[in-house]
Amino acid sequence: MGAEVLPFPLPKKQGQAPLILGLQPSALVDHVAKVDCSLLDQIPGERGGSQPVGIEELQHLLNELKTHILPSPDDPSPMKTIAGGSVANTIRGLTAGFGITSGIIGAYADDEQGRLFVHNMTYNGVNLSGLKMKQGPTAQCVCLVDAFGNRTMRPCLSNAVKLQADELTREDFRDSKWLVMRYAVHNLEVIRAAIRIAKQEGVCISLDLASFEMVRNFKSPLLELLESGDIDLCFANEDEAKELLRGEQNTDPEAALNFLAKHCQWAVVTLGSNGCIAKHGKELVLPFLSTCERHTQCMRGSMLGVEQFIIALLCW
Repeated sequence: MGAEVLPFPLPKKQGQAPLILGLQPSALVDHVAKVDCSLLDQIPGERGGSQPVGIEELQHLLNELKTHILPSPDDPSPMKTIAGGSVANTIRGLTAGFGITSGIIGAYADDEQGRLFVHNMTYNGVNLSGLKMKQGPTAQCVCLVDAFGNRTMRPCLSNAVKLQADELTREDFRDSKWLVMRYAVHNLEVIRAAIRIAKQEGVCISLDLASFEMVRNFKSPLLELLESGDIDLCFANEDEAKELLRGEQNTDPEAALNFLAKHCQWAVVTLGSNGCIAKHGKELVLPFLSTCERHTQCMRGSMLGVEQFIIALLCW
């Protein structure tokens, strides 16, 4: 899966470097649909989590969507296919929603999904000079949204193109301020390499804990990352926070926040519709930004999340 000449030109890195960089080793396309609970009952794994699937299961889920999509009079398109992945979503929101210069580091394929990813990110103003084209398929994910807005993710990463650790250079990070990453054990080598180079270039690190399954099943390497002191800002939702402290007497969000704040300058635990709690040093804000998503929707015309809002605040 070596890098090749791009089939069409991507924007080159010119002038000022992006303020925010996102590391997403594999470009990803999301198939997002609101579905009834009967489909969620049929698929393996816990609701609200993220569990990898093979290409055959991905195709099966896409076929099943046709009979399980919940109709919405306000949305004429029952399923959306867009550039996805939590890092890409954060970067796109920071660029399009807040006007912060952002770029993404990763790999994509010259296939339908790869071209869609490139088009969508370019349209939203994201710098793609750090994105490499490789042979193979672009990763895909089925995102099943229930009637309450909870998302169940089924990513297909089988044989998907991926940026390797030895392909990262100091030039990728030079003059940027923040690097945004998502914890994933299958990307651990490239994550560690990115952290090492970013720190050499004076770039701050933001880490999202990804999913409660990832924290539950691969807690030891996650703790190593946190205890290294290299993570400046960490985000966890309530389920991830609980898994982080599994086995402890107190596993509530505040306890998890205090644990994260021991290792990171800024710690955030999101609380769904109740916003989030945040801590910087000894300063605790509880609750914080309880209406930030509604607020930014009114201001910007699109729904922006807690993570984007806080990173934007740290950049201003």
